[in-house]
Amino acid sequence: MFVNVFAFALAIALLSLVSGCTGSRILSFPVDASGRSLNSPFADLSPQVTNRYIVFASDRNGSQDIYLFDWVERRLVELPELNAIDTVASHPAISQDGRYIVFAASQEGKANIYLHDRQLRQTRNLTTSLKAEVRHPTISADGSTIAFESNLNGQWDIVLYDRAGQPLPVPTAPR
Repeated sequence: MFVNVFAFALAIALLSLVSGCTGSRILSFPVDASGRSLNSPFADLSPQVTNRYIVFASDRNGSQDIYLFDWVERRLVELPELNAIDTVASHPAISQDGRYIVFAASQEGKANIYLHDRQLRQTRNLTTSLKAEVRHPTISADGSTIAFESNLNGQWDIVLYDRAGQPLPVPTAPR
């Protein structure tokens, strides 16, 4: 219960910052024991907020999946073709317009970074050929750049990819 309260208190605070509010806002949603609402008795992890959406990982259906809540319409949004039975999803992030969701997911002990296009209903593994551990993805506001951590060089580094799954060069400091 503490995780739910803490996670959504954080999401509400972030929502106030993202939407430009000067004070905090409380979004009051009733608790739904079946998990069809924002508030539920299940563990809801890593919430990320845009102007309209809250994306989070949850174990509501017996496996850890990605969920999207539209706080304007006050309902969970269907995510066809996103969650898979044989994966454990975590650390989602969403583009500002809500079209792209990036997340980490583990299959058979191997974690990868995935990009889901809600408009095309397609999920793509961005790191399938990367021979390293990966974690904690995030996405730019326009959905064009994905950043995540990788231990390819024996330490945790930030890696940048474009939406097509191609590595981007990291700019160096100006001389």
